[in-house]
Amino acid sequence: MSYLIIGASSGLGRELSIKFAQENNNLIIVSRDLRDLNALKSDLELRFKVKVECLAIDFSSLNEINEKLLTNKEILKNIKGVLFPIGLMFENDNFETKEENVQKLIVANFLSISFTINKLSNYLENNSTIVGFGSVSGLLGRNLNSNYAAAKRALESFFESLAFEKKFKNSKIQFYTLGYLDTNLAFGKKLVLPKGSTKKLAHIVFKNKKSDFKKTFFPKYWGIISFALKIIPFSILVKLYKILTK
Repeated sequence: MSYLIIGASSGLGRELSIKFAQENNNLIIVSRDLRDLNALKSDLELRFKVKVECLAIDFSSLNEINEKLLTNKEILKNIKGVLFPIGLMFENDNFETKEENVQKLIVANFLSISFTINKLSNYLENNSTIVGFGSVSGLLGRNLNSNYAAAKRALESFFESLAFEKKFKNSKIQFYTLGYLDTNLAFGKKLVLPKGSTKKLAHIVFKNKKSDFKKTFFPKYWGIISFALKIIPFSILVKLYKILTK
């Protein structure tokens, strides 16, 4: 039996692959770049003596997901958990973003995940693990990354709904709302708050993999910020934003 990790070749996905392999789990790793996957496969198999399978799939295409993953019964029947450390962003994502890019953002950050979980539901064994990753961008509407934020907010709602689904009553559902991590996405950015460690997060995800439904903020300070945003009326937040951006 194997864990399926979508978006495994870099960043958090790579750290999750390392952690789960380190703990003697076989893996099915998925990403767009087969070369990166094969390099990771060789490293994990050499260091940890586990079996790793690679699938090159673009998760902004539902057709490709269906053709390369969801029709492969030999792979699907051996899955004991699935993790989705994937995300797609575009610069200047706002209300003027091209329609084709909006579609890619919605598919990659939400529809691909809900679609995959739905199709995998008959294959996931009892006590399986399903892990999603959102973003603090989805906590509040904003003028930048608006489509990305909307997709991540939809994803969080979807994972909350999974906790109520009878079909998944024996599954362990986890959802992590993430701030900036020490990945390429944050490289060179001047940030007010410190970045979170992908290695530390991978350790937390592994530790929690058999816990009952849980929503976790990472880094933790985002939980406090989220609480503050919820108790301040939205109209006041909008006024503050307009004053600060004059």
